[in-house]
Amino acid sequence: MPRALRHRNFALFVGGQVFALIGYWLQQVALGWLVYRLTGSATLLGVLGFAANLPVLLLAPFAGLWSDRFNRHRMMLATQILEMLQAITLTALAFSGLIEVWHIIVLTAFLGMCVAVELPVRHAYLLELVGGKEDLSNAVATTSLVANCGRLIGPVIAGVLISRYSEATCFFINALTYIAVLVSFAFIRVKPQRCAASQPTMWRGLGEGFAYAWRVLPIRLLLLLLAAVALTAGPYSTMMPAVVHELFGGDARTLGFLLGAAGMGAVAGTVLLSMRRNVRGLLRYILIAALMVGAALVALSLSRWLPASVVLMSVIGFGMLVVTVSTNMILQTIVDDDKRGRVMSLYTAAFLGIAPLGALMAGMFADRFGAATTITIGGILCVLVAATIARQLPLLRAHIRPIYAKLRLNID
Repeated sequence: MPRALRHRNFALFVGGQVFALIGYWLQQVALGWLVYRLTGSATLLGVLGFAANLPVLLLAPFAGLWSDRFNRHRMMLATQILEMLQAITLTALAFSGLIEVWHIIVLTAFLGMCVAVELPVRHAYLLELVGGKEDLSNAVATTSLVANCGRLIGPVIAGVLISRYSEATCFFINALTYIAVLVSFAFIRVKPQRCAASQPTMWRGLGEGFAYAWRVLPIRLLLLLLAAVALTAGPYSTMMPAVVHELFGGDARTLGFLLGAAGMGAVAGTVLLSMRRNVRGLLRYILIAALMVGAALVALSLSRWLPASVVLMSVIGFGMLVVTVSTNMILQTIVDDDKRGRVMSLYTAAFLGIAPLGALMAGMFADRFGAATTITIGGILCVLVAATIARQLPLLRAHIRPIYAKLRLNID
């Protein structure tokens, strides 16, 4: 059992999230398939990804500041209630037959606003759930494991439900999962973080967070790498309905199994990371994983054999997970507590906030040159980015070693 689950509050939190994350992936797969079924447009798939994640880029830094100032438990609960209302609205429109693409875009953008607040708060909230830094990195890996179990199971179930029933069924089940989430929050009892008696103005607080992240070289380089991977490799998931249609002529079940394969790879990555006691050696993991993602994307674009594509999707899911979660684990370990929310908001913005720009560009490019060509270019750029950052590894080690030394960690 992951060590972090010894903490009652964290175990309750994870118990509710198990259901929520399966429901989330049910909804995400159904949304992408519904948009592509209604329009046949890869550009609109890009617009969907853009609407989902642009709010993260715009709001996450503010959410990080709020997370450092206000009650994180109440903020988390509020976001869950709003996300449940979004799911209920989507369900009602879909079952009524009145749903249109603009409804989907608007509701997706609303969910993106909720997620933009939730994720930075969630990352900082973990410290309160486990009561200290001793099991914090394990808590990060465990929550990622739960999320990617949902990513493994959700798309497969979604593919079956869509082919047998409709996308509306997926939306309905997602709405029901929030019952478990709200019940879990009703039993969580955390000790809120202490905030300074006097706080700087909002803009000064944001400036302090940006300046701190830029000044600490390991944080700066890790965030830049994460943003570059999100821009070049991240759009693959948004483009998958177009890839399934273009390369395999498949249906929703094909989409579900391919996305489920990526989830399976991500689960393997989280199991690997959850067994680690600290962040030692993760810098090497991050760079190798980024190279793996880029190479696997290029191979996926050339594959026309479904079993081989399933394996490649597993590699992509594994690599993306290792890059994102390892970065999270290192940042959570080295960041100063009074700036934790703001730095984790930058982490959220660097990955999910940059992703909409990549998704929008990839969608427009795919309509003109094809989804396979788009994925090829993204994979090549991802490899180049990882190779460039790898050349900075000695400098990165030199700057992070003193921080690890204070924590009694070996960098190798």
